[in-house]
Amino acid sequence: MFRHSTRSFIVGLCVLAAAAPASPAVAGGPPQPTPHTAARALNAQTLADVTTAMKGEAFAYAVYSLFAAEADRQDLPAVARLLRSTAETELNEHLREAATLAATIGSNAANLRQAISGETYEHQVMYRRFAERARTDGDLKAAKLFTELAADEGRHRDAFRTALTAVTTGRGTIPAPMKADVVQVFAGVTKVKAARTTTNLDTALHGEALAYAKYMLFAAHARQTGHTALARLWEGTAKVELQEHLAGEAVLAGLVKTTKANLHTAITGEHNEATTVYPGFAMRATAVGDTAAARYFRNTAADEAKHAAAFQKALNQLR
Repeated sequence: MFRHSTRSFIVGLCVLAAAAPASPAVAGGPPQPTPHTAARALNAQTLADVTTAMKGEAFAYAVYSLFAAEADRQDLPAVARLLRSTAETELNEHLREAATLAATIGSNAANLRQAISGETYEHQVMYRRFAERARTDGDLKAAKLFTELAADEGRHRDAFRTALTAVTTGRGTIPAPMKADVVQVFAGVTKVKAARTTTNLDTALHGEALAYAKYMLFAAHARQTGHTALARLWEGTAKVELQEHLAGEAVLAGLVKTTKANLHTAITGEHNEATTVYPGFAMRATAVGDTAAARYFRNTAADEAKHAAAFQKALNQLR
């Protein structure tokens, strides 16, 4: 278990992202894409809260998918179905609605530029820094993984650059995506020892989950606009981010436990979102007149309360 407990992964779905400053100059994070017109219409704090929601919902999708696989291994098909259906709600309803409010999806070229910016930061700065710190702290497995992921993100950036040239000039072809080296995540314990590595793993897990979700949205847009090869590049890269990168980090983190423990974790997180995180966001949005965002936050809070109740019922049936 993480030193700050597995619970922090779910309770921190939104809280962690909210704590991160938007400016890369302050946070040392990846350059932020210029918001589109719809996003500019939101108050700055509301936009930050919507972005936080996106990060939390993307991570919830990834975590619940891993929990569902563990439930399958424990021969608990009903629990696995519940976890998967909830994961789909988090991704295909909650995250998509937040992405619309934040105007996350732009033109194919804009989406590629946004991805290039993020992949460049992860390749040149984030994962290299994480690897160096992990080596210093004696977490050699984490250092090795972070180094490998830095190289992968560089290849993703280069593929997106080539795709951008093809999209904007009509010259060249869209590259085929990398193939995901799928990592199986079994119930286990953390394989890192330093608090700093733990924190960096948490950051990386959230980042990979969001990358998966955004790339799948970009893929849908590419298909809608007739760019099938670009859609395949987005989808293939998304699979690498989720099934290889995030999964490898989840193994080191010991993110998955027994199904009973996983349900406890999910209940805690959903309850926190239903009673604290989203109501707080709704109050702030209402105060500045962002009524559509406030409605989204209230509706999502109600959904999360239902998720918590469903998870509690499933847990009670296992006792």
